[in-house]
Amino acid sequence: MKALYQTEAIATGGRTGTAATTDGNLKVDLVTAKELGGPGGAGTNPEQLFAAGYSACFLGALKFVASKEKVKIPDDTTVAAKVGIGPRDDGQGFGLTLAIKVTIPGLDRAQAEELAAKAHVVCPYSNLAKVGADVDVSVA
Repeated sequence: MKALYQTEAIATGGRTGTAATTDGNLKVDLVTAKELGGPGGAGTNPEQLFAAGYSACFLGALKFVASKEKVKIPDDTTVAAKVGIGPRDDGQGFGLTLAIKVTIPGLDRAQAEELAAKAHVVCPYSNLAKVGADVDVSVA
């Protein structure tokens, strides 16, 4: 695949530390959730960041699909992404659970379900969740 856009973020301290994009547009304090043995409190965590990115990306895919279908998506349309983390069944680490809930005010349910299904095909986060991705792991 030829990437049309790339970005880079660097984390320090793991789940309790900081993460920032190299262009300086995003910087967040990271705090491990209490449910995972951390202090919780002020800060965010990787699951929250993934949920925010997934919901925004899915909404973009929904708007893209709707425009192709000549359907007007209201400005108050929302996508909620729920991300969970827990031990994998194979005992080899951790996995994520994902759920997407689309709310399109004023659109009939059948049409909203059809658009959501098509957005699920178009959205790169959904594609990642379904088929994975090639990851180049290297050491500096």
